[in-house]
Amino acid sequence: MSAEKTIFLGTGRRKTSTARVRLTEGTGKLTANGSDFEVYFSHENFAKQAFRPLLTVELRDKVDVDVNVAGGGVTGQAGATAHGIARARRPATSSATRARKSARSPASPAPASASSSPSAKLSGTFSCKNRPSREGGFFVG
Repeated sequence: MSAEKTIFLGTGRRKTSTARVRLTEGTGKLTANGSDFEVYFSHENFAKQAFRPLLTVELRDKVDVDVNVAGGGVTGQAGATAHGIARARRPATSSATRARKSARSPASPAPASASSSPSAKLSGTFSCKNRPSREGGFFVG
């Protein structure tokens, strides 16, 4: 019996396109509706747009992506695929994100004082030059 692989699912939408994405651990194989990304998305830029979320977190060669995309045109489908990949990879990278965030030291809050209240900040006088006065003219000073 083979070892079970973890599958991450995500649904992406853009305009009238919908993409259902499955991410699994692998070698970086990218398929859309049974075809390779570079073949399915007619132009190289659409294929790059579709797998850009994987480049952001450096998972391009570590996961296999299988996408079922429908509706709209090529641009919408590429955007929906990118959205679906981003949503599917979020659980996969959340543990790394949590570890990174916990390693940061929290910023110390500024001590609260009586002079930091909103009413103390607005107690000064000011004028608005472009606002008409009650007499119908504009403030001069």
